[in-house]
Amino acid sequence: MAFLERIASFVGRWFALLVLAGAVAGMLLPERSAALAPHIALLLGVIMFGMGLTMRPVDFTIVAKHPKAVLLGVAAQFVVMPLLGWGIAHLFGLEPLLVVGMVLVGASPGGTASNVIVYLARGDVALSVAMTSLSTLLAPLVTPLLVLGLAGSTLPVDAGDLFVSILEVVLVPVLMGLALRALAGRLVARVLPLLPLVSVGGIVVVVAAVVGANADAVASTGLLLGAAVVLHNLCGLALGYGVGRATGLPESARRAVAIEVGMQNSGLASALAAAHFAPLAALPGALFSVWHNMSGALAATLWARRPTGEAADGGPDPARSSR
Repeated sequence: MAFLERIASFVGRWFALLVLAGAVAGMLLPERSAALAPHIALLLGVIMFGMGLTMRPVDFTIVAKHPKAVLLGVAAQFVVMPLLGWGIAHLFGLEPLLVVGMVLVGASPGGTASNVIVYLARGDVALSVAMTSLSTLLAPLVTPLLVLGLAGSTLPVDAGDLFVSILEVVLVPVLMGLALRALAGRLVARVLPLLPLVSVGGIVVVVAAVVGANADAVASTGLLLGAAVVLHNLCGLALGYGVGRATGLPESARRAVAIEVGMQNSGLASALAAAHFAPLAALPGALFSVWHNMSGALAATLWARRPTGEAADGGPDPARSSR
């Protein structure tokens, strides 16, 4: 058990490079990697089940105690990122399937690694957890409507099928994990340190599968699409921070909102794109998975050296709600 925990800790620290390695594997071994594509939805369901295991009912109490910060952050996430994805895709002249993929990335809930990044960045962890949890619960309703509204004129979008898919691969596994932790808290607490093996491993496989299935497209449009994905993420981080600052949130909350807005559940975007459109539509999500983990780690490194000024030691306080 101790050995597995050390491996999980290593995976958690180096997840950005591991995801990048998954993308490289997809390019070098496209046929073998693409063979994993049919299992993307199952992998994502397992990842979301693990995410549910990390949640507790108390994580949602911040919504009632400090609704401004949570609702503002979630609203920014579901407004800023979808519009950015649609606008940048058209600005770069991307083809319709890639436009849909960019919108799907923007319309997805918070990323599975965002809470860790917020902690490392000395941000408001309680706010981050609440935003991730609430956006995940809202995703079955909000994500299909956003994709229909922004990408429906580009390609036919069946919002009903998207709704059902998100229920199956996101909401149901999350609620199952939440219920299991409530019923068997001690058992779950023992396996929590091993969850990075599941989440990071699953994302690595998803990225490898999507890149492998689109190896030719990556080779031909990789630089242009890569630039669009990087711009999408960086603008999300900057605008998320700007929204927090403009509305008077404290520094730790601004960092949490910035990271939650900028880091999306791109694995979900890839799974939905592959299931409902075409493998090419999943490519923005795969590239986003690679890049946002790297940019998030870099942002956390920079912010970790700058105290928030809200505590004597300037360190993060996971139990503190935003004020």
